[in-house]
Amino acid sequence: MSYPKIGIRPTIDGRQGGVRESLEDKTMSLAKAVADLISSNLKNGDGSPVECVIADGTIGRVAESAACAEKFEREGVGSTITVTSCWCYGAETMDMNPYYPKAVWGFNGTERPGAVYLAAVLAAHAQKGLPAFGIYGHDVQDLDDNTIPADVAEKILRFARAAQAVATMRGKSYLSMGSMCMGIAGSIVSPEFFQEYLGMRNESIDLTEIIRRMSEGIYDKDEFEKAMAWTEKNCKPNEGQDYNLPEKTKAREQKEGDWEFVVKMMIIMRDLMTGNPKLKELGFKEEALGHNAILAGFQGQRQWTDFYPNGDFPEALMNTSFDWNGIREAYVLATENDACNGVAMLFGHLLTNRGVMFSDIRTYWSPEAVKRVTGKEPTGIAAGGFIHLINSGATTLDATGAMSDADGNPIMKEPWDVTEEDVKACLDATTWYPADRGYFRGGGFSSNFLTRGGMPMTMIRLNLIKGLGPVLQIAEGWTADLDPEIHDILNKRTDKTWPTTWFVPRLDPNKDAFKTAYDVMNNWGANHGAIAYGHVGADLITLASILRIPVCMHNVEDKKIFRPSAWNAFGMEKEGADYRACANYGPIYK
Repeated sequence: MSYPKIGIRPTIDGRQGGVRESLEDKTMSLAKAVADLISSNLKNGDGSPVECVIADGTIGRVAESAACAEKFEREGVGSTITVTSCWCYGAETMDMNPYYPKAVWGFNGTERPGAVYLAAVLAAHAQKGLPAFGIYGHDVQDLDDNTIPADVAEKILRFARAAQAVATMRGKSYLSMGSMCMGIAGSIVSPEFFQEYLGMRNESIDLTEIIRRMSEGIYDKDEFEKAMAWTEKNCKPNEGQDYNLPEKTKAREQKEGDWEFVVKMMIIMRDLMTGNPKLKELGFKEEALGHNAILAGFQGQRQWTDFYPNGDFPEALMNTSFDWNGIREAYVLATENDACNGVAMLFGHLLTNRGVMFSDIRTYWSPEAVKRVTGKEPTGIAAGGFIHLINSGATTLDATGAMSDADGNPIMKEPWDVTEEDVKACLDATTWYPADRGYFRGGGFSSNFLTRGGMPMTMIRLNLIKGLGPVLQIAEGWTADLDPEIHDILNKRTDKTWPTTWFVPRLDPNKDAFKTAYDVMNNWGANHGAIAYGHVGADLITLASILRIPVCMHNVEDKKIFRPSAWNAFGMEKEGADYRACANYGPIYK
């Protein structure tokens, strides 16, 4: 896929006859420094550097603004950063594109009033209803200093990550495979939300389309043979014990058929999302196109899973950074067609480029309950209580934590850093249990693993509230290791064939929703959550503000919160101001 670019706008004092001429080199040098900072630090999902486009020349008057805007449209720019070291004519030089996320860096120097321009142009942005992020360095720099201070760099990169995510999802699709699952509210897909807040279209197929393609052979047979050989080598040897009652246990021949079925499912589900040029060669021109989906959801339960093998295998592997075709960017596929959780997964994926977990926020375990049930007390970071994240076996294998960094610590890697050793470690850590046929009458295979403790993670959820609109929840924390005996007893109280992650949120005595792990669980807005690697709450808050989605719950330090400058006009209390600003501006694409 092609990725959007970030436009860099060097603005300048338009007065000819000495003023402008003295500033040309400085202004363009700042623009080049910003472009280099971004391209050196940020990557797209395929590992390519985020590309920046600089205006052909400095922008001092409105004609030059217009020429810059035309270039950016031609070049596929999706967001802009304006830079200057001096006074400029704000309303003439500002970015007026209503769809571009925009930031302005006003150089903190005494020789020229860059800060004055910054304040003036932010006022113009606010007055015109075009929110922009203001960036102003803490310390004064000399005029000939073109370095970017650390505090400025942090804000530029935070904005750029979020803005690139917004621009990347614009124009893409959410593909519903099937419909609503078991009354789950998140799978009531809202086309208005996707269109107005994300700039995405909604596509939908009936699940019979998967069966049609299987029955009529509308898939790459060569790839299927390759996929089965890979599965025979890497997954089937780790097939786990069948815990079903004898009368519900499938015969070996039936299980072999199920393996072939779920592999075909994955190939077809991927083709439905993104297309496959090989199908055109086979004569299936329509099917080769796909649905331009950056995100999809699979209904599964119950109409499919009551009859056919479940989707755990294809869902787990599609959300993983590798398959039989090698190491690659993870797809984003939501279990049970929970579109709201799928969006949270997409946010996490676009900000980190990593696979993202889909989980039930299943159980809060207090220290007292743990001791009552196991006779032991939890220790370490889990001592104060923890949350059991578990799902039906459809989550990313990256979440095993089996990959390791240079020091041997568990990590979920960006795909370009994943090695064949990492792939083997994840596969070896995963058991594929025959599906519980009480839940999944049609059979199939569910992944099972225990996530290694010590990984920084961010739990995310988007909810739609009648009369309010979308809201975002964020909880940063860590995966935890439990005493093996404690783990064994607690894990067996639920479905022991599913993957388990023990999660401990970072607590904050000053925030009601984060005083204890219980409070986090008790304030979570839905049954599912998306869990992304790293502490990315600050980036999520910036992303949400661009999309005009208020954040109703988070444990991010106030000093890290970066929202458009106009948010300051809506009151001094940050969260209330966020709600008022989002309501005032409304969705970008409405």
